[in-house]
Amino acid sequence: MRGSVSDDMATQRRLIIGIVIATVTTFAIVIVDLAFGGRPDPPELRAAATLLDGPWKFHTGDDPRWADADADDRGWDTIDLTALPGSHDSDVGLPDYVGGWMVHGHSSDSGYAWYRRAVAVPAGQASWEILGPTLVEDGYEIYWNGRLLGGSGRLGSKPRVVGTRPLRFALPADAAGMHGVLAVRAYMLPGSGRSADSGGMHTAPMLAPHPISDALHSVQWQRTIAGYIVDAIEPLAMLAVVGLAIGRWSGGNHRGFLVLASIALALTAARRANNAIAAWTDWLDIPTYAWLAKFMWMPTMVAWATAWNRWGRRPSTMVDLLAAVLAIAAILGAVVPSASLTDYSRIGSIALFGWIGVRIVRSGPMRTLALATLASIMASLFGAELLDPIGVPGIWFPFGIGVSRSQYVYAIAIPILAILIVRIK
Repeated sequence: MRGSVSDDMATQRRLIIGIVIATVTTFAIVIVDLAFGGRPDPPELRAAATLLDGPWKFHTGDDPRWADADADDRGWDTIDLTALPGSHDSDVGLPDYVGGWMVHGHSSDSGYAWYRRAVAVPAGQASWEILGPTLVEDGYEIYWNGRLLGGSGRLGSKPRVVGTRPLRFALPADAAGMHGVLAVRAYMLPGSGRSADSGGMHTAPMLAPHPISDALHSVQWQRTIAGYIVDAIEPLAMLAVVGLAIGRWSGGNHRGFLVLASIALALTAARRANNAIAAWTDWLDIPTYAWLAKFMWMPTMVAWATAWNRWGRRPSTMVDLLAAVLAIAAILGAVVPSASLTDYSRIGSIALFGWIGVRIVRSGPMRTLALATLASIMASLFGAELLDPIGVPGIWFPFGIGVSRSQYVYAIAIPILAILIVRIK
């Protein structure tokens, strides 16, 4: 018996050391990537390219003839895409950020709109490319003298819009030394205005010769990867903890907790990974991404509540029932929609987790570690209610790259949950 206990303690120590080493290594990788991706564009590359900012002609609506070089745009509005020094978006930290068309006198407009401007391509032997805008709400096509070069998403009668990624488009071989018209057809999903400055292009395209365009495109991708690297790494870490939990399922008094915590971790991992998937690929269109972001917290909350209800020796049927009722209320609040019903369900969920915390204090093992883990999970689920009132910012910009507070919270929650699982007997 003593040998078995000693072996188990030695195994626990090895696993905890492994968790600490893995955590420190992961932190180092993320910090290096943030520092690398957050660097400004190399000055020599920017000097060899032309940022197509300044005034653009702008018109709401849609007409394919507006792509033509000789289209009459004299009566169009003008939108200046010149960014203030040091400006960046409030999510990733993309540079050269400007407000969208809603802040330029079109606060009620959605759907299609067009941008146009004249561009002079320098003469010479170089082949030229357009680096597309790195932030557009929500999709776009780009034209050169009426010729479609490409775009983000699929526009038309049934648009499919996706997250904007760094893209580049080759100009015709005879473009060098020419004056032409660059036209951008933008599309914002109706009803999708997310802030007072939503709509259309938030960064200007760039004109660059090859191979400068290659290097700038690579820098843009480095920034985009860094902007969502945490959203990719943390889900992998969560799945690793699921594997750890599966290894502890057999025996003991916490099988119910481990099973439900594994489900909760898998749901949380999927919820977080959606950000990286939407930013790096075309797999998720924006409506699907928005739907998942809106609804996935509900089953995730139920899974976490029912898991922690089983941390003590006697799970409460009332806790499970209330978790289900609150989730149903949240779903109804989202579908109706009713902000009040959604708020009540979230406040009720916080109270439910508080009750679970009291139960852990009364009857659960490893109370301090369990409560710390529970508190971190609550902060990740209910940051608006728990962290906003005490002034914790929703996002920080270390190295110029946005990292949300939920990502910081998960960086704490994942290793301590792993240690908690290892210590289960």
